[in-house]
Amino acid sequence: MTFMQKFLGAAATLALTTGAALADPAIIYDLGGKFDKSFNEAAFNGAERWKAETGGTYKELEMQSEAQREQALRRLAESGANPVVMTGFAFGDVLGQVAPDYPDTKFAIIDMVVDQPNVRSVVFSEEQGSYLVGMMAALASKTGTVGFIGGMDIPLIRKFACGYVQGVKAANPDAIVIQNMTGSTPSAWNDPVKGAELTKAQIAQGADVIYAAAGGTGIGVLQAAADEGILSIGVDSNQNYLHPGQVLTSMTKRVDNAVYDIFKAGPDMETGFAVMDLASGGVGYALDDNNADLVTADMKAAVDAAGEKIKSGEIKVHDYMTDNTCPAS
Repeated sequence: MTFMQKFLGAAATLALTTGAALADPAIIYDLGGKFDKSFNEAAFNGAERWKAETGGTYKELEMQSEAQREQALRRLAESGANPVVMTGFAFGDVLGQVAPDYPDTKFAIIDMVVDQPNVRSVVFSEEQGSYLVGMMAALASKTGTVGFIGGMDIPLIRKFACGYVQGVKAANPDAIVIQNMTGSTPSAWNDPVKGAELTKAQIAQGADVIYAAAGGTGIGVLQAAADEGILSIGVDSNQNYLHPGQVLTSMTKRVDNAVYDIFKAGPDMETGFAVMDLASGGVGYALDDNNADLVTADMKAAVDAAGEKIKSGEIKVHDYMTDNTCPAS
């Protein structure tokens, strides 16, 4: 059944879809909603793949405001959902408070580490995938200037940016990388108009390939890039289809695989710390019919060779989360 529950007296509501089984898994999407065509939608696709393969049911909540995080999480735990998955670093503090109150419930959080015995923390090596698309941007650029537009200015997004710059410089040491963040509050994830404005500003400075790591804001980046006749790079989900022939590639972050694996494990999910990197297929770049004409055989060979060196450890991509500097900038 589906019902609406108001939290904290807010006018915004959370939609909670439940199944009959007490131990259904559950997922809470971060702000931007499950159809953001990026991070949240990747998580949704993983849940849907599990549902299609198993015939099972799951519960889901879409966040409408920051104030709803704790009550949303407690609501699902009290409903008997197990495990409960959260998409996004912003759930970290709340989960740290809530998890000890439900020791028999397993929780999983993506993009944040929460040290509790009943929590699985899943993080990605975004810098590795960003390195690969950075190389591709430099190889495709005709001006020698490329861009990066991030969402909320946080270390995680700086991690994307730093890996991208390192990849750009590996392919063209003389390349210029213009960087902008959309804002410093959660609204930065869902501001496509601002994304479009930043894109046009970077184009005016000579950028002819722009990588967006900005959630729903990135949709505006990709649209503006297509309108202005330059190339863009998508993120998290494969966004090549949004503007066929104009999205150079997408840095894929397999949040869908993370959610699928968690749902498949169910209450037996292993807790602790998990890293999804290039070697494990956690990150990569997208190549399909929508961008095949943009990626030459030489470009693909160069990027794939770098990918093998990253997997072997021959190429070390800087992780901004462990050292808040970006030596390639």
